Amino acid sequence: MRVISGKYKGKKIDGFQIEGTRPTMDRVKESLFAILQKDVQDSLVLDLFAGSGALGIEALSVGAKEAHFVEYGKEILKILKKNLDGIENAHLYFMDAFDAISMFEKKNIKFSLVFLDPPYALNLITPTLQKLSKIVEPGAIIVCEYENEKIEVDSHYREIKTRKYGSKNLSIYSYQE
Repeated sequence: MRVISGKYKGKKIDGFQIEGTRPTMDRVKESLFAILQKDVQDSLVLDLFAGSGALGIEALSVGAKEAHFVEYGKEILKILKKNLDGIENAHLYFMDAFDAISMFEKKNIKFSLVFLDPPYALNLITPTLQKLSKIVEPGAIIVCEYENEKIEVDSHYREIKTRKYGSKNLSIYSYQE
């Protein structure tokens, strides 16, 4: 896998070979970033359950101001550190996603673009969306990647688009206060 466009175009992204990871493939990234085009520029990005960091790195490559990568898997963390080598304005946290949300809330950091790609079997999208409201700004875009999970959102989230790519689903929401 590689960064598909922008400043870091062509940079190799490792991590697809590690058991338990499912990096977003280039075809899906291309479609996603075509949809997000206007929302990425100068955004403050949170790549929660970052894995290889492919989505956050791609966002930085095409104009995001800063990206925060949160990962709790020790093995993939080593790969993520390597993937972030040479990437500007990237911040890495080795911690549980919900602890990270609490930390960002205490620091009063508000994100405008969030990528959620938790381990599919844990069905974490709905509980994560419930907690995210504390750390996203009005109008923030939240991208959820999942397999069979039934996502339940409250009235603060407006679905922009849902697409299916093989066994993966991609749902994009906008947060409204």
